[in-house]
Amino acid sequence: KQWYQRRVAITAGQKQPAVFLNKKRQVGAKTSKSTKEIRWTKNVGLGIKTPREAIEGTYIDKKCPFTGDVSIRGRLLRGTVRSLKMKRTLTIRRDYLHYIKKYNRFEKRHKNISAHVSPAFLDLKTGDTVLVGQCRPLSKTVRFNVLKVIATGGLDKKKFKKF
Repeated sequence: KQWYQRRVAITAGQKQPAVFLNKKRQVGAKTSKSTKEIRWTKNVGLGIKTPREAIEGTYIDKKCPFTGDVSIRGRLLRGTVRSLKMKRTLTIRRDYLHYIKKYNRFEKRHKNISAHVSPAFLDLKTGDTVLVGQCRPLSKTVRFNVLKVIATGGLDKKKFKKF
């Protein structure tokens, strides 16, 4: 019951800004209870399919690239999910090799990037590989949006996964 009350408090009074809800009724026309609610979705492009949950779901998220007002432009990056502790935000770890000219060798380095997670991706876990796309700044640290879950993986957070 508490979970339901919190969910209602979060989604109460919210609507998608692109959908007009007050459709004119015709005189004498009967309304059916099976009328499906109108849901606005978009194709982000770049060969990425819109998830089924975004099309058929009921969530409202203005920062979602599929149902919100966020366009994906710039870079597409791939990384491993490191943390899911924030609300609708995750941290991904990107591993890379840096060349040291003096020693003629490479050293391992990594960067952590925060990305917004749409409610369309409910089954994310730590260790999964995701594709994120650059968008406008959504908060102080978030400039990327999760577009696709590529692979599900183990729970090794700090393991170097370049190869």
